[in-house]
Amino acid sequence: MKSEFVIKIKNLKQQFGKCTVLDNINMNVQKGEILGILGPSGSGKTTLIKDIVGMQKPTNGSVTVLDAEMPSLAVVSSIGYMSQADALYEDLSAYDNLMFFAAMYGLNGKKAQNRADEVLSLVMLKEHKKKLVKNFSGGMKRRLSLAIALIHEPKILILDEPTVGIDPVLRREFWNEFENLKKKGAAIIVTTHVMDEAEHCDRLTLIRYGSIIAEGTPEDIKKSSGENSIEGAFLYFGTIGKEGKV
Repeated sequence: MKSEFVIKIKNLKQQFGKCTVLDNINMNVQKGEILGILGPSGSGKTTLIKDIVGMQKPTNGSVTVLDAEMPSLAVVSSIGYMSQADALYEDLSAYDNLMFFAAMYGLNGKKAQNRADEVLSLVMLKEHKKKLVKNFSGGMKRRLSLAIALIHEPKILILDEPTVGIDPVLRREFWNEFENLKKKGAAIIVTTHVMDEAEHCDRLTLIRYGSIIAEGTPEDIKKSSGENSIEGAFLYFGTIGKEGKV
């Protein structure tokens, strides 16, 4: 069956002044898969995510999302984005935050209310729906940020370190939901430096110093490196500087 690529990145280079943060990035993401972008802090993961969601224009190369070259307002409503920093209105309740973002995506009335309740239940915040966000813990804010990213049932979900500050039980619930969304045809990109989360992904892209050092399924990456773990594989490819495309 022919792959349906919903994200295409070609020869991407991102510079800030004389500093090259990303160099010659080529990757595709298809409908109904979870792609993990794995790398240490400072490797360029967040910069790559910002290029994909259209928050900045690449210095060279191109990013195409749903056949639109980014940045493009035409596909914003099809993307759910959860950043590392929680972009929430602290003087509003969790419910009012959701209703505000729902309206931005064109959801109103009963449909928006029902959807808000659904995502609040998913992230286990329904009993806190009327609480002001400024009174939330860090973990609760992360959960609300995910709910906001899901409110409009996006075709593409892009999550930058989504499980930071989340307890293990809720982390498992998050990944269960990601699997459900994948089965419905959503394309999901997850950045992480937590190696055990990589095993949940269909494919992985390993990044170090702004370049791709390996890509493939978790099993193929481990096999190619001769290691038994993703952490071992990352150290193998990163230490010797060998590219592994499997």
